[in-house]
Amino acid sequence: MSCFVFVIGLVTLWMLVSLAGVDEVIAAGIGFVIANTLHYALGRSWIFRGSERGLRTGYVLFLINAGVGLFVTMGLYALMLRFTAMNYLVARIVVSVFAGLVVFVLNAVLNFRQV
Repeated sequence: MSCFVFVIGLVTLWMLVSLAGVDEVIAAGIGFVIANTLHYALGRSWIFRGSERGLRTGYVLFLINAGVGLFVTMGLYALMLRFTAMNYLVARIVVSVFAGLVVFVLNAVLNFRQV
């Protein structure tokens, strides 16, 4: 599922940059938010079905965790675009490894644990 929503984020990034002319870093942020909202909905209903945390509270915690991930993503992505010749999509994939681990650990430890 994580790979599926990541592809949604990449497609969003590509469409915003290639078709709409949006700045790569801003487009990456928009794609990140869209993908993470979808990830929460799918994760809540499928992977972490046994979570006893309320839907609203869980989503707020998920957004806080995603905000940390967004900060990591945007910072590393901007640095990679500035200091490497890497293609913007390849750079986003590389950055996703680090940001994805951060968000996963935060959600596993703080949000979707049994309360």
